[in-house]
Amino acid sequence: MNELLRPQSSAPVADEGEAPVVACHALCKTYGDGPIAVEVLKGVDISVEQGERIAIVGASGSGKSTLLHLLGGLDTPSQGEVKWRGRRIDSLPEAERGLLRNRLLGFVYQFHHLLPEFSALENVAMPLRIRRLSVVAAERSAREMLERVGLGNRIAHLPSQLSGGERQRVALARALVTRPVCVLADEPTGNLDRGTARQMFDLIDELNRELATSFVIVTHDLELAAHAGRVLTMRDGLLERGG
Repeated sequence: MNELLRPQSSAPVADEGEAPVVACHALCKTYGDGPIAVEVLKGVDISVEQGERIAIVGASGSGKSTLLHLLGGLDTPSQGEVKWRGRRIDSLPEAERGLLRNRLLGFVYQFHHLLPEFSALENVAMPLRIRRLSVVAAERSAREMLERVGLGNRIAHLPSQLSGGERQRVALARALVTRPVCVLADEPTGNLDRGTARQMFDLIDELNRELATSFVIVTHDLELAAHAGRVLTMRDGLLERGG
């Protein structure tokens, strides 16, 4: 097995019978107070197993991105709980939650959020540098992952020197370089043309199979959703199976 495809010991792969990689129960989120309060999530339950691909679809403003942010510990729920590998994280201090997030999760967004002053290699290495890996070790892993997503010849390029599809592949490499148990992706193909989006579909499929990484993908793209093993629809603040 290629060393690139081996999970790192700092982010252990679940065995059968272990807790879901990401889960939430009775998750609620309300913004504002009193008469201006907006209840976005109304008791959402979801459980993501090792290697599973889940697509979440629904109308704009239905709460899909809010759910993703809560699952990723980027926001805190009004009620309910979020667990990573069976450990409740919504009540952890932000610093501790951030360290655990770096170990277990990766993120991909519609707009890549690459740091413009850093090369593709440096952007992908950043999560490992946050772990205090040496520059040499972090960039070695980053180079391997960039090669894995077909950008081995673009490692020295700045984001401004890359196409939209290449920037998204750099963002995907950055999400995967820590060997996370789950990648949370918010409209990862929403800013791409159809041909480039299809390449991203295929790449996510391939990496999901080979790395056993789970993917939870919020998308309006029904073709991308069709590639998922499970499709959930956000409607009236709740998740429903199917479209």
